[in-house]
Formats: sequence, structure tokens, C-alpha cells
Amino acid sequence: QVQLVESGGGLVQPGGSLRLSCAASGSMFSIDTMRWHRQAPGKERELVAGITKGGYTNYADSVKGRFTISRDNAKNTVYLQMNSLKPEDTAVYYCNADAIVSTIPRTVWGQGILVTVSS
Repeated sequence: QVQLVESGGGLVQPGGSLRLSCAASGSMFSIDTMRWHRQAPGKERELVAGITKGGYTNYADSVKGRFTISRDNAKNTVYLQMNSLKPEDTAVYYCNADAIVSTIPRTVWGQGILVTVSS
């Protein structure tokens, strides 16, 4: 079993910053690509950013230049540094990972964490 636990969300004013973290825990697992997705009220879930184990990254156009994804492979943790936040960034943010659990490939999701950008 592998679990992903997000932290770092909350309320921030427009133009502010937040840093999300997502840590994987469990036994007999390895993590490959990790991603952040988000789902705003009334909208579909969308990919925000992804990072491979080797450090290659990709971003949604809407967050390029404002968000930075990074990871610490030793800690099985992925981060999302969010700067210049806008009200339209308000959403539940979900961590997602491609994992190998006891030799079986699995896609694992966190429970989600709320980010609210409002004055």
C-alpha cells in the first residue's frame, strides 16, 4: 500500500504565495512520475504540473512562470511552489503518483487540499 498526504494549503490573498507538499508513505514501493492536479468548483479536474524521477517537468499554460514543481526523491515528496496567486487558482489540489507497489504498477491519489485565493 502507498499513501499520498498533501499539506500546505489554505487561504491567501491575490498576489501571495503558498507551498504545497505531498509525501508518499508505505512499504515495498517506488515512485516514478509525480503530478499536481486541481479541481475548481463546477469544473473538471485539470493537470497543473508534473515531474519525472529524473527531474523533467511540465506545466499547464495557466501556471507557467508562476508555479514551480520540485521533488525530493529521498523523501518521496513532491512540492508545488505557487507564486503570484490569482483568484482563479482557487481549487482543491490533488497529488498523484505513478508507483510500483510490490512489482505492480499503480496510480495513487492523495485526498486533496484546498487552496483559496481571496481578499
